[in-house]
Amino acid sequence: MKKLYVGNLPFSATEAELNEAFSQHGTVHSVKLINDRDTGRPRGFGFVEMDDDAALAAIDALNGAQMGGRALNVNEAEDRNGGSRGGGNRGGGGGFRRNDRW
Repeated sequence: MKKLYVGNLPFSATEAELNEAFSQHGTVHSVKLINDRDTGRPRGFGFVEMDDDAALAAIDALNGAQMGGRALNVNEAEDRNGGSRGGGNRGGGGGFRRNDRW
């Protein structure tokens, strides 16, 4: 099973609409639209879980497709805990300032 990232969604999009669009390419296991934690408003992206073959077909068919006047971005979701998004050790470490004035 693959988790797909769906971005550039119209703010009016519903989970039912996403389910309908993606189910044309295979079985949809889950749909989750992300809302702003503070305001509760949609953030314009979400996630869809599908079987591997269906997910690849959905990416091919729906990436760049129009929904509510917006071109969707559909691709395989990055793993939050270590995909290729970086993070982790960012270097730095200013440490103590030397005071050479003595």
